Amino acid sequence: MGKRSVPETSQNAGPHVPVLLDEVLAALSPLSGKRIVDGTFGAGGYSRALLEAGAVVIAIDRDPSVQPFADALMAEFEGRFIFVAGTFSELDSLAAEHGPIDGVVLDIGVSSMQLDQPERGFSFMREGPLDMRMSGAGESAADLVNTLDAEPLANLLYAFGEERKSRRIAQFIVAARETAPIRTTLELARIIEKAIGRKPGDAHPATRSFQALRIAVNAEFEQLVEALFAAERLLGEGGRLAVVTFHSLEDRIVKRFFDPDKGGPAQSRHLPQVVTEERRWIEVAKAAKPGETELARNPRARSSILRAATRSAAPARPVRFDGLGMPQVRGAA
Repeated sequence: MGKRSVPETSQNAGPHVPVLLDEVLAALSPLSGKRIVDGTFGAGGYSRALLEAGAVVIAIDRDPSVQPFADALMAEFEGRFIFVAGTFSELDSLAAEHGPIDGVVLDIGVSSMQLDQPERGFSFMREGPLDMRMSGAGESAADLVNTLDAEPLANLLYAFGEERKSRRIAQFIVAARETAPIRTTLELARIIEKAIGRKPGDAHPATRSFQALRIAVNAEFEQLVEALFAAERLLGEGGRLAVVTFHSLEDRIVKRFFDPDKGGPAQSRHLPQVVTEERRWIEVAKAAKPGETELARNPRARSSILRAATRSAAPARPVRFDGLGMPQVRGAA
């Protein structure tokens, strides 16, 4: 089973703290004078650290609420910080005019800053509209919860949240919405808790379902894959890519992207070896996880994993989703 996305620890978890920061900086070093794309700007934690290390930073984010953080860094690091509104799946085209680029960092998933804003609808611990849209546009979580039939809803919760009790949850949701549409986060969280119960010490029963809905609303897996291939197109030989994920579904995609052989069939040592495709990524680092000191300071980091690699001279591949282990919603078109 996959690890949950950024965990919710309390009603007052404090400001956003970038996870695995020292490890990310080390993966992209040396930084002085280098041009780095921060593809998931958020509150600017990585960008600030990169700037303080002497880098020029091109930051990208699709969330309009991050603009004040970007404005502050533009004023403080005039000429060395550039902010571009957009999705990280288009980071190559968004950053192309600011190149050549030496490195890219991606911090995947919802940030604690977004969780701590009840009006965004990401949190099952705070009352707010059942929204979850990072960009504020398109279909919301409420749309999915109130329109999907029980079977496709259950399939979504299972595929994107690895929720083993997805069918029971979906049945309770469909029954509840017959009385009135489900509009708020706490309303949905109560329905899920009623459906599957809650044991002391366990994660909140809504954790996996909220993760699944958020991933679906924001097309997060598709965005991640597009961003990885965009970084491959953008970076020249020797460029570095560092990716922080928060659950095993994302981490599997990144792992197989860096090493396509990981997703292929095992080869017998007794048979002629199949020649694999040219490697686009070399010096693939061992996965890094937070240590005890960081976990004590920031419990939300506990499921984070960093993977990093260096771009080879091989030409970039066309975007492909097969072989990356992307979760599939059963019965989806």
